[in-house]
This record gives sequence, structure tokens and C-alpha cells, in this order.
Amino acid sequence: MTKIFNIDPRNFKDCELEESAKILNEGGTVAFPTETVYGIGANALEEEAVKKIFEAKGRPSDNPLIVHISKEDQLKELAKDINKNAQLLIEKFWPGPLTIILNKRDKVPNCTTGGLNTVAIRMPSHRLARKLIGLSKVPVAAPSANISGKPSPTKGEHVVKDLKNRVDGIICGGHVQIGLESTVIDATGEVPIILRPGGVTKEEIEEALNMEIKVDPAIEGYFKKDLTPKSPGMKYTHYSPEAQVVIVTGNLEDTAKKIIELKKDAIEEGKKVGIMCTDETKEKYDGLVYSMGSRKKISTIALNMFHILRLFDETDVDIIFAEGIESAHLGSAIMNRMTKAAGYNIIKC
Repeated sequence: MTKIFNIDPRNFKDCELEESAKILNEGGTVAFPTETVYGIGANALEEEAVKKIFEAKGRPSDNPLIVHISKEDQLKELAKDINKNAQLLIEKFWPGPLTIILNKRDKVPNCTTGGLNTVAIRMPSHRLARKLIGLSKVPVAAPSANISGKPSPTKGEHVVKDLKNRVDGIICGGHVQIGLESTVIDATGEVPIILRPGGVTKEEIEEALNMEIKVDPAIEGYFKKDLTPKSPGMKYTHYSPEAQVVIVTGNLEDTAKKIIELKKDAIEEGKKVGIMCTDETKEKYDGLVYSMGSRKKISTIALNMFHILRLFDETDVDIIFAEGIESAHLGSAIMNRMTKAAGYNIIKC
């Protein structure tokens, strides 16, 4: 039986988190909000606790987990060889939506790291999340709190739908602040490598380090199946709703025309169609249309994208035609998630 805790993340007392913290400390699982998406947490240093995460999500065990900490003092207990670039990233972006991959210490079990000698660590900026981790007195491994492969949860109700009776506790704390998972960066080498785009952009990282960094080609969908993923989200299909997703890219006018054409063809084939667009073009379409937000404020698209994908799961559509987003700054993280949701099914105008 899952215990549900409804807590206001803007106005809570420590005592409201004590039961959830105790569950984590004693080897149980708790889903909780962060600034990025909701996570499903367990003691990162206890193998049996970590296994419960994989069981709850139906997640492949070679997919590494991110370890969440509440204070920087915990970092040296988990990682070693913290170089200058890693320290600069910590000083600039922690607490916040940046996960840093470092060489792990022996106390971190292999099941947490997917069998790798590195560990992914971040300190969330979400006050409730950080307080929960602190009260639990353990570092908390926490992937997104959804069934593996499905859209990440940005509201407590999403988590309840996916994980009720699969975890010991769920903290429902309203809507998250960013809506996309953290950026993951490998800082073990001389030149850091982004393994997953997210809430901290490549441009921001390069400015902070005053150097050009690398981007792993797997971000574009070139990950080889026989390789071991160094970051969550690199190897497996992610973020997919029940319906097929097709992304259409190009200038807005051509994109809208193409989607209208594709919709007509799909309807003639007897398919039920949904359209995923932005505020700037939503008036061009009819039928079941959801806007992710405004291209003029790209953070609104990041915040709403997963929620929109989940809204389509409440309908009977067979196929979703989605407008592509410009792949710059936060847009690169949005398109990374969209292309994975579509299985890289992209039509270029």
C-alpha cells in the first residue's frame, strides 16, 4: 500500500517529511518533486533498496541512476578525483538541474551506477527535495518517477497514476519548476562531455568554464545498442505516449501546412489524430490540438511538454503530429526529449 503525502512545497514544516525520510532511511522507496521532474528515490548506498527502484519502474538494470545529495559535504563520500572543471561546475550550478559524472568511491554499489566506475551526482535546488534528502540521512538515487519509457511526471497526479502500489510513498507537491530532467555532464576527462541536455544549457556551461565542451553523439540518436550507457536516457526509448508521435520540422509556415496535409492523409486511413503545437500556430489547426507553450518563452514549452504527452494518453488518438522546436539553448533539451518520444520519426519540410 502506497502512502500519499500532500505537501505544499512553498510552505511546509520538517515534520511533514519525517515519515517519508524514515521510509528512505529504512530502505524503502519514495517519489518526490524536484525542480526538474518528479523522482522515485531510495538509499543509493543500499543495493536492495536500489533494486526496488528498477522493479517499480520496470527499468533495465544497466541504466545508471542519478544520486541526489542535500549538501556538498556528501560529494566526497561518493566520488573521487574531483577536478577543476567539476569544481567550477559545482560552484556555478549547484544546487540546480546539473548532474555531474565523476569517478565513484567503492561504497557506491554497482547497481546504482549501472556497473560503471563512475557515479552521476546532483544537488537539487527544490527546497522540499533537498530537505527530504537531508532528513533521510542518506544519499538518494532517484530516476524520474514514471513507468520506464513513458513521459516523465511533472505533477503529483502523474506519479500516482504510474506508481501507486509500486512504491512505499508518494509526496504530491504540485507542478515542478522546469519540466525537463537535469543536464548530465561527464567531468572525468580534461574536456567535459554533455551526455544529456537539460535545464542547464551547453552555452551556459561553456561560459562558466570559459572553454568549448563536447556533446556526445548519442544525444542525436546514434547510441550503439551493444555499448553501456553512461547516463540515464542514452540507450532506451524514452518519454513515449501510447500513440505514435511524428515530428515535423522546418519554418513555421511550411511545418503547419505539412501537418495539415499529414492529418488529412491519416484521417483518410481511418486514424484518429492529435496535434502538438505552440501558441504561435495553434489557430492554424482544428480538432484535438494542444499547445505546449510559446516559442517566445521557450521555458513554457519545457514545462508543459511531458504534461501534453500525458494528456494525449487520456484520449483515443492513434497518431500525434508535433511541431519541432529550434535546437538551440533550452530548445536542444526539448528536441532531445521529443525525438526520443517519437522514436526519431522526423519529417523535415
